[in-house]
Amino acid sequence: MSDFNDSLNDVSSDSFWEVGNYKRTVKRVDDGNRLCNDLMNCIHERARIEKSYAQQLTEWSKRWRQLIEKGPQYGTVERAWCALMTEAEKVSDLHMEVKAALMGEDFEKVKNWQKDTFHKQMIGGFKETKEVDDGFRKAQKPWAKKLKEVDTMKKAYHAACKEEKNATSRETTSKLENNNPDVQKKLQEKVEKCQQEVQKMKERYEKSLEELDKLTPQYMENMEQMFEQCQQSEDKRLCFFKELLLNIKEHLDLSTNHKYKTVYHTLEDTIQGADVEEDLKWFRSNHGPGMPMNWPQFEELSMDLNRTLSRRETKRKHNDEVTLMGISQTGDEVLKTSSSLTVPSSTEPVCANPFDDEDDEDEDAAVLNKSSPQNITTEQVIAKTAIIVEKNVDCSDEETGNPFAISNSNGNPFDEEPSSPEVSEPVRALYDYEGQEQDELSFKTGEEFTKIGEEDEQGWCKGCLSNGTIGLYPANYVESVQ
Repeated sequence: MSDFNDSLNDVSSDSFWEVGNYKRTVKRVDDGNRLCNDLMNCIHERARIEKSYAQQLTEWSKRWRQLIEKGPQYGTVERAWCALMTEAEKVSDLHMEVKAALMGEDFEKVKNWQKDTFHKQMIGGFKETKEVDDGFRKAQKPWAKKLKEVDTMKKAYHAACKEEKNATSRETTSKLENNNPDVQKKLQEKVEKCQQEVQKMKERYEKSLEELDKLTPQYMENMEQMFEQCQQSEDKRLCFFKELLLNIKEHLDLSTNHKYKTVYHTLEDTIQGADVEEDLKWFRSNHGPGMPMNWPQFEELSMDLNRTLSRRETKRKHNDEVTLMGISQTGDEVLKTSSSLTVPSSTEPVCANPFDDEDDEDEDAAVLNKSSPQNITTEQVIAKTAIIVEKNVDCSDEETGNPFAISNSNGNPFDEEPSSPEVSEPVRALYDYEGQEQDELSFKTGEEFTKIGEEDEQGWCKGCLSNGTIGLYPANYVESVQ
């Protein structure tokens, strides 16, 4: 058996029919398993690329949609611009579908096919590899054994030929040197014996070749059968790979996906639908000469006590009303006439506004108390009463616990509003902003500072500049620092 194994390793040419050269066919079984692993790695890497691309599209879309919505662009052109973000989001979804198809279908299909096709042995290697190797060995063994005999006979014949030539050469030399006749006779007998040995080895060599030739057809048939079995197995693998690659192509080729086509049809329609004239008209009507204007004109004294509310006071909503009755000419029955005056009020007790000058209240009371009913006029009483009522309305917010009421108990201007949830987020200014009130921040485009309060209902946030200044700023004037 060891001689047979040695003959298998003694490969003299590159032909498949040479002993041991079937190993390349056996190796193809192991190569098939390795190629399955390579194909799965290839699919996995492409799936990661699809996922990464989809995530980048989503992040890009989210960031730019916020910038566009907070930026100065407006109207249908803004919608057309935002359509690019919509396209990115939809394409991102499609690429996530590609990723899911690659990993959920193609990858699993290769994995399952590999599991069903290649079976590992306890001692290592695959069962299919061993079966193919054993089949080729069995088909080749008789012919390889006879071939070894032929090689042995060939060597013996060649050795006899060399011995015969050496004997002939020694005999010729002896004749030329006229050596002893007995020596020449012995040399001649040696030559004859070598010639007989050559003839004998030649016959054996030729007979061994004849026997090998008789085994060759059967050897070729057996080897052909084993090779065809390997070809059939490889045919299955190649067909499977081809089918799988076509499936991968279908998953990757978004040009045949109706959803993909619809995305770009919608994008084109949205962009084509942008109406420049409509946008210009909108801007003219909302920010240009087309805006309505309360042009100055002659006005009589208005008793409307509704005040223009400040930024923080816009949060206050008063549903109750206080009606002041008309005042008579004599002043005796100040609250009995049918003329009415409506102002916002509170049901809580009235108190002095801490931000009003104390002398103003005294002066108001003096006007009403010191003037006799005979000397005061209706207009004077109404005017001073309105002032007093307005002050009382202001302080009523403080007493009723209105969170938007102004209090300077500790001198901090930010105690006017309820504290927003504590945050600490770096932001960057998108535009210049000049604070309009004492408690507002001023900053330049690109300046970075810290957001320390969430956005309120009116779109304002609390922030802290790098120099430690704390104040309010419009939320849409900044962006988060990534």
